[in-house]
Amino acid sequence: MQWEIKTFQDLEILELYNIIKERIDVFVVEQNCPYTECDNKDIEAFHLMLKDKDNIIAYLRILPKGVSYEEVSLGRIMVSDGYRGEGYAKEMMLKAIKFVEEEMEETKIRISAQNYLVDFYKSFGFNIVSDIYLEDSIPHVEMFYEK
Repeated sequence: MQWEIKTFQDLEILELYNIIKERIDVFVVEQNCPYTECDNKDIEAFHLMLKDKDNIIAYLRILPKGVSYEEVSLGRIMVSDGYRGEGYAKEMMLKAIKFVEEEMEETKIRISAQNYLVDFYKSFGFNIVSDIYLEDSIPHVEMFYEK
């Protein structure tokens, strides 16, 4: 298994297909949450993924400033069913934060976090900066990280 980070333009067709398939499996099917998966933000994003052959094990996208928020943001954060509890989410978050700080030379990150994951994100230095709100019928909070 190998971590990779790619721009949209560098993604291979099969990688893009598998990313979208896995995101739909997790966010639309598993969480029973119909929403528009293809939101045009992928085109501007960096795509961080852990692959086992062609399978996407863990994934998130890093959005530059101005795409979703004034700050850099992370989204579509997921680990595939069957691979959870192995520490991949923690490893992925650390890699994403390092990429933002070192490659993008940014010190602020904003996320929209599912409320049940607040403690997980707090462990990386994110703080809650909003009240709870519903996004696709799931309780969320905005969280903010600053180095």
